[in-house]
Amino acid sequence: MCYYEVSMCLLNKLVMGGNQTQIKFILLGITDSPHAQTPVFVLFLLIYIVTLVGNVGIISLVRVSPSLHTPMYFFLTHFAFTDICYSTVISPRMLADLLSEDKTISFTACMMQYLIFAFFAISECYLLATMAYDRHVAICQPLLYVTIISSRVCWQLVASSYLFAFLSAIIYTWCVFGGSFCGPNRIDHFFCDVVPVLKLVCSDTHSSEMVIFAFVTINVVGTSMFILLSYISIICTVLRMCSAQSRARAFHTCTSHLMAVSLFFGPAFFMYLQPSSSHRSLDKVASIFYAVVTPMLNPFIYSLRNKEVKGALIKSRGLSCSFEDQIKGNPSPGCSLSRDFTCTKKL
Repeated sequence: MCYYEVSMCLLNKLVMGGNQTQIKFILLGITDSPHAQTPVFVLFLLIYIVTLVGNVGIISLVRVSPSLHTPMYFFLTHFAFTDICYSTVISPRMLADLLSEDKTISFTACMMQYLIFAFFAISECYLLATMAYDRHVAICQPLLYVTIISSRVCWQLVASSYLFAFLSAIIYTWCVFGGSFCGPNRIDHFFCDVVPVLKLVCSDTHSSEMVIFAFVTINVVGTSMFILLSYISIICTVLRMCSAQSRARAFHTCTSHLMAVSLFFGPAFFMYLQPSSSHRSLDKVASIFYAVVTPMLNPFIYSLRNKEVKGALIKSRGLSCSFEDQIKGNPSPGCSLSRDFTCTKKL
């Protein structure tokens, strides 16, 4: 059964025996100040555009650069893909609400928004753990790297990440939207997230909160602990290296990943591992950071601090002759144009 069929099955079970689909929620959004909405709209529109351009750029660069056809960058392309997807689940709706007076969202749309967001957010947890494992093998077992991190293993790791994320997202969505909604319908947030939606449930939510907490512990704490242990092993290996240059190079390859881990897991811990009674207005700030800002920052982290990515980018931009120049008959300096539009360097 495909992901879509399973999610629709969940949807049907949730609404059977009741009128849940008739419920409409109101998203209160980021701000209710009319004067602030236009500047905020422009700011987050720019952030969203940069997110799309940056992450699509990373994916495209990895695909066209043979030097980046390695397991590390294979995982990075999926990481960029999840950034695009879960940012897209949130940002367009948030931007539309900033300019619209009608901020209502149907029960079905709210539930599907959360299901898709949870799926890609949890996928990112497992992809970050997978990338940590890749770095661990590359540094701690370099002679066995090609054997351990084969192409087949790469696909298995990515598929497992998506599978675990989908199953967890189904459980989260069932816990959040499986109760009865019979009271207030105003969600004090800019998207349908766990805490603000659970506040509107009329029935007892204690069991749902415990299940959610347990799975958050598995998905967030479990993956972060795996990353931590991987890096403890990496640090021990690096410190045993004789060459200072080798140690510096090994640490440098891990810096980008560690920054991405910190930016993602920091707000996630703040949001989902505190008691429901402790949630305050800072929740929106934390949500904006990990759902909107972090996907924008990740391409810069992996490009500006990565010599291989910068090298591939410079190489792709610094080709001897651009196709446009060839068509115009104006080859770049130092190149001669052949009949089949290939570029031959002049010696």
